[in-house]
Amino acid sequence: MNKTRKTTRIGALLGLAGTTLLLAACASQPVPPIQELQAAQFAIQSAEQARAGEHAAFELGMAREKLAAAEVAVQNEKMPLATRMAEQSQAEAELAMARSQMTKALIVNQEMRDGTESLKQEMQRNTGVRP
Repeated sequence: MNKTRKTTRIGALLGLAGTTLLLAACASQPVPPIQELQAAQFAIQSAEQARAGEHAAFELGMAREKLAAAEVAVQNEKMPLATRMAEQSQAEAELAMARSQMTKALIVNQEMRDGTESLKQEMQRNTGVRP
């Protein structure tokens, strides 16, 4: 009988400890995804400084919208959603930067081709006419 009482007490104590841990876990505030939010903000700022809005306005706009959605999710204490939206925001900003750089490179490439073609035409005109 004494052994049964000890087993019951240990079981009750373990149950109480489990309940306490469960309540403590529920009562604690969720931690906002600060690193992800900062990374998204930095990516957007970098894209803006590189003037990505000129060639990738849609992607940059999406990055801003997703960052705003992440901030709303933090206010509503929906941290998994906030994390996901911040990560998507960063990806959109990086995509805007890449698209902008690609477009700028294509423009420079086309200008170089046009310049080369003009030089070829000029050379042909000059070599065909001799005094």
